[in-house]
Amino acid sequence: MKNKDYSLIYRLLHWAIAISMMLLLCTIFLRMYWMNKNHVSDIIQQFLETKNMSLPEDDTILLAKQIRQPMWIWHIYLGYVLVGLFALRFALPFFGEMKFSSPFKAGLSLKEKFQSWVYIVFYICVFTSLFTGMMLKFGPESQEELMEEIHVLSLYYLLVYIVLHIGGVIMAEFTSDHGIVSRIIGGKKKD
Repeated sequence: MKNKDYSLIYRLLHWAIAISMMLLLCTIFLRMYWMNKNHVSDIIQQFLETKNMSLPEDDTILLAKQIRQPMWIWHIYLGYVLVGLFALRFALPFFGEMKFSSPFKAGLSLKEKFQSWVYIVFYICVFTSLFTGMMLKFGPESQEELMEEIHVLSLYYLLVYIVLHIGGVIMAEFTSDHGIVSRIIGGKKKD
């Protein structure tokens, strides 16, 4: 199999999408764990107790939500960025860049078919995440609960994809596609 060279637009878009997704993951993990409203509320309650003050739990949770709100706004902004990046990703094949591989193309190895299917599933899942995120922001309130449930599940496909992607790159680097990491960072391999 011929080693692939990556154009500048391919590399820039790849890394812009990767960084956006990692930052989105950071906002998700912050919201779920370190900046969890109940955790922040407990910190507020403990602080107030040291000052011989108190607030009802509902108020400390409301305060906790306000504290983490600016971080969550970044999640929304990053979602908009990702919508734009994926729109660009899907437009580029019409201009001869970043063409999609079909798993139905004749002569593909099992590995190449698997890779093609992984990307198809990934793009469907990303589209679903972006669609549900936009529906949460701009859609009807009657659909909010369903959209949020689907949107939250998107965390799990993304984690699986990241593991598959990094694992596949490492495997390729040490087997059939030596230099893939260098080429996706710096471009064409120098002979």
